[in-house]
Amino acid sequence: MKINELEKLQNEGVGAISLSTRRRFIELGFKVAGVFLGGSVLSLVPVKKAFGSLEKIGRIVSFPYEPHYTMVIRHDLCIDCEKCMEACVRTNNVPLYGYRTKILDREIKVDSSVTRLEFLPVQCNHCNRPPCVQACPTKATFKDKTNGLVLVDDSRCIGCRACITVCPYNARYMNQEISSADKCDFCYRARLIKGAFTTACVEECPTGARIFGDLNDPKSEVYQLVRAPGQVAWVLRPNAATIPNVFYIKD
Repeated sequence: MKINELEKLQNEGVGAISLSTRRRFIELGFKVAGVFLGGSVLSLVPVKKAFGSLEKIGRIVSFPYEPHYTMVIRHDLCIDCEKCMEACVRTNNVPLYGYRTKILDREIKVDSSVTRLEFLPVQCNHCNRPPCVQACPTKATFKDKTNGLVLVDDSRCIGCRACITVCPYNARYMNQEISSADKCDFCYRARLIKGAFTTACVEECPTGARIFGDLNDPKSEVYQLVRAPGQVAWVLRPNAATIPNVFYIKD
C-alpha cells in the first residue's frame, strides 16, 4: 500500500492510525520511490548503504547568522524508539501521510551468525546553499537572513512541487491540509519564536542522540561537538554542494 492509498482510506472514514502504522505506510511509499543519498537509491527496509552515503566534511564553514541554528546527531545513540517522530507530529500538526523527520535503518553483520540494526535520523538539512530556494518560482521557500533556517511561506506556495523535486535529502512533502510544501523547520514556528530553546525531537529523545543549538556560539554544545579537536563530523550528500546544517558524529 502506498501513501496515496493511505490517504484514500483516511478520507473514506477509517479511524485513527497509529504512528507505527503511519511510518510503515510511508516507508512502503519510499521503498517504491527510492531515497537518494550519496548518489545511491536507498530503500528504507533496510537501507543497505545509508552510512556508506556519508562523507567527511572538509571544513566547517562560518556564516553570519545570529543565532546560526544547527543540529548535531550522534547516530550511534539512536535506538529507533520513534519518540522524536511522535513529538514532531504532535508539535507541528503533521498530517497522517506527512513527515518532517524519518529514521533510516540498515542491518549489519556482527559475525557469521549475528546481525544488528543501525539507525540514521534524517530531516531537512537547512542548507546554506539550498536548491529548494533557487527552484521556488514564488519565493515561498526562502532562507531566513537572521538565523539561516530554510522556511516555507504557505501563503505563497502554489503547489508546483519544484522544491520537492530538487531536494537532495527527500525531506519535503505536499501538505494537502494547507495546500503547501512542508518540512522540518527546527520547530521555529511552533517553539522557537515562542521562547523555546530547542526542538521537540531533541527534547523528547531519551538517549541524547540529537543536539540543537547555535553553531556560532562557542559556549553551545553543538559548537563544541562539531569543532572539537580531532572530532570527525559528517554530512549527507556533500557532493550536492548544499553545505548542510545537520551534522553527524559518533558519540
